Amino acid sequence: MGLKTDKVSFLLNWKATPYHIAVFLAQKQGLFQKEGIEVAILEPNDPSDVTDMIGSGNVDLGAKAMIHSIAAKAKGYDVTAIGSLMQEPFTGVIYLKGSGIDGTFQSLKGKRVGYVGHFGKIQLDELTGHFGMSPDDYTAVRTGMHMVDAIKRGEIDAGIGIESVNQVELEEWLKEQGRDPTDVQMMRIDTLAELGCCCFCSILILANDEFLARAPEKARAFLRAVKGASDQLFANPQKAWEEYKRFKPEMNTALNERIFERCFVYMSTDAANVPRDWTKVTNYSKRLGIVPQDFKPNYTNDFLSWTPDDPQDERAEEKQLEIAQIQKDLAAAS
Repeated sequence: MGLKTDKVSFLLNWKATPYHIAVFLAQKQGLFQKEGIEVAILEPNDPSDVTDMIGSGNVDLGAKAMIHSIAAKAKGYDVTAIGSLMQEPFTGVIYLKGSGIDGTFQSLKGKRVGYVGHFGKIQLDELTGHFGMSPDDYTAVRTGMHMVDAIKRGEIDAGIGIESVNQVELEEWLKEQGRDPTDVQMMRIDTLAELGCCCFCSILILANDEFLARAPEKARAFLRAVKGASDQLFANPQKAWEEYKRFKPEMNTALNERIFERCFVYMSTDAANVPRDWTKVTNYSKRLGIVPQDFKPNYTNDFLSWTPDDPQDERAEEKQLEIAQIQKDLAAAS
């Protein structure tokens, strides 16, 4: 018989990263305890296991990208997204100048392109059809979360990654080599696929449905604590970052400082799901063949104890341009 615990388990989508700050601050500041819950924050050995662990009930809650959360439901797991940590981080095919890639998708022909998991290859294969190519025109290489290292070692020519994490890692590496960090380039998937947002990689708080049915107040308490930490983060970002570094000493590096700066603009202010984004990504998932045409989005904001921010749908495109400029300025300043 396995050991039982009253702790709420939360499984990260990867190793501890700057954009997990709200969860760790809630732990550090005792916000979970104030809400009457104990939380065990876990890190996966393999990020591909996260949705399986949540869906099977081995953990209660976890962090996962929106497209993976949708795919987990389509796979038969009873999981529901109840909140968010990071919204619409720019995601795309990252490459270096001099690689023979010129910023057009067609220039990937004959190249080795890295991807994290199964759905990355599905995205790439689908894009080939939009640009007069076929999946045989490039070599897909599954790198897992080690795409950046694969580029450094020359094992791939490009790879799918997030601007505020993977692109920053390569920029800092180029600086160490005495090279121009602007040599790191990205073809955004949302632009290539004409999606209108990078919301498929929004990092969500995913819950096991049996846990939600059994302990709804614990789910609400978890979200209240994370929202409290997020409020402190936005009130004083530098103070919050210093506190995170003290709690997680591995954050105290120049690279993580840059990643925090670049992730900040994407961090969720209200910890909520955005209905507009779910509609777009659900339709995109149907287009990719990941889910059936009658699939219903598996998210809710019913466990929030506050009113979500107005997503201002009419400013969505303008907001994307503003974020792009902010990120460009941050890259130049660092």
